[in-house]
Amino acid sequence: MKLDQLSLARQLDIVFKELEDELAGISSGTLILQIRNNVIGKFGIRHSPIAGRNGKLTGPEQGLTERHLSSFRHMALESLKFKRHWTHGEVSYDFTIRQGMIIVDAIFESNYNMANLMIRYPRNTYHEMNTDSL
Repeated sequence: MKLDQLSLARQLDIVFKELEDELAGISSGTLILQIRNNVIGKFGIRHSPIAGRNGKLTGPEQGLTERHLSSFRHMALESLKFKRHWTHGEVSYDFTIRQGMIIVDAIFESNYNMANLMIRYPRNTYHEMNTDSL
């Protein structure tokens, strides 16, 4: 089976399985998915592993629990329902633990390639703009 034969939701599920151990060691960060042709190419977590206060560095706190991870995964999968019509881009999930609950914000970024559009549309599809007025 090829990766492009799997739904984006199934690919996201695989991402969570792969990152389970890393997520268990952090309590906040950003999960990043780079998507091309509805296939997750690159993925990873952006986080700050150490914090400094009053001249002292502290290591990571307790990370996500199984319950947090399950909730995070569920919210990420549900958020895919808001992705519309684009096949290339990036999805970022900012997450943090507050008062024992996981909070997740999803950010969608669609990417288009103008060169590809120019191939698909005949020359006079759009009215020519008067560039002198710009």
